[in-house]
Amino acid sequence: MTGWERVQWITLALIPRLGRRTLERLLAHFGSLDAVLSADDAALKAVPRIGAKTAAAIRAADPHATAAALDDWQAAEISALLPGDDAFPARLAALDDSPAVLFWRGSALPDESTPTVAIVGTRRPTRAAREMAIALAETLESDGWAVVSGLALGIDTAAHSGALSGGGMTVAVLGSGLTTIYPPSNATLAEHIAARGALLSEVHPDATPDRSALVARNRLISGLSDVVIVIEAGLDSGSLYAARFAQTYGRALFAADSPAAGNLRLLAEGASRLPADSARWQELLVPYRPR
Repeated sequence: MTGWERVQWITLALIPRLGRRTLERLLAHFGSLDAVLSADDAALKAVPRIGAKTAAAIRAADPHATAAALDDWQAAEISALLPGDDAFPARLAALDDSPAVLFWRGSALPDESTPTVAIVGTRRPTRAAREMAIALAETLESDGWAVVSGLALGIDTAAHSGALSGGGMTVAVLGSGLTTIYPPSNATLAEHIAARGALLSEVHPDATPDRSALVARNRLISGLSDVVIVIEAGLDSGSLYAARFAQTYGRALFAADSPAAGNLRLLAEGASRLPADSARWQELLVPYRPR
C-alpha cells in the first residue's frame, strides 16, 4: 500500500459502520481506493452492506483532511496500524470483525509469543475483588503474561496497576480516542501504561467516549487475549460483553469464585472457575500460553 493509499484507507475506516470486511468488499468491487472515493451513490449502494448513510459518508470523506490530521497525531506520538502491517496484532488480524485501523501510543505491543490475559470487571468492585485483581495481575505479570484491560475505574484500574507494579507489560483498550483519555482521572495511569505497553483504540483519536464504542472495545480486549478473566461483575457490567466475545472467539474464559450476579451467570453457563487461592493461578493458565 502506498502512503496515499494508507491515508485513503484510514479515511474510509473512520466512517461509522464501515468495518474491515466491508471496506475490503468495496476495494474488491471497485478495484482501487481512488475508485471507491469517487464512486457515486448508486454505485456505492450496489455493494452489499452499503446503505444510503454510509454511501453519503463515503462521498463526503476527505483524505486530505486525514493526511493533515495524521501529522497532528504523529506529533502526539499516535500511530495508525492497518491489518497488513507487521506490527498489527496477529490475534486481532485473525478475527472476522477485526478493526480496519488501530491507533496506538506506547512503547510495545505483545507479540504472538507473549501470553496475554484480559482482567476485567465492575467499575464499583468490593475491596476483596479489587485486591484480587491487583494480586492476579502481579502474579501473572511475574510469569511473563501481558495484562489487557479497558482503563475503566474499578477492576480495570486495579488490573493495570497490578501489572505495572512489577514492571510488566499492560495494554489498555479505550472506548474513546487516544487524545481524550477516559475517564480523565486515569490520565496519569494511561501515561504509565504507555511507558510499559500500549494504549489502543479503533476510533478517531479525537473522539469522545460513547456507549457503542465502550461496548465495542470489549471485542478488542477479548480478541487480544488468550484468556479472559472476569473478577467481579453485575448483570449490567460491560465486562460481560468481554466474556461473550471471549466465547465467540474461542478464548479461555474464567470467572472468579464470587457471589456477584454476573459471575454466577458466567459460571452457570460454563465459564471456568478461578479460585481465590492465588497459589493455583499460574498452574491453571499454563495450558493457554502460546506454544
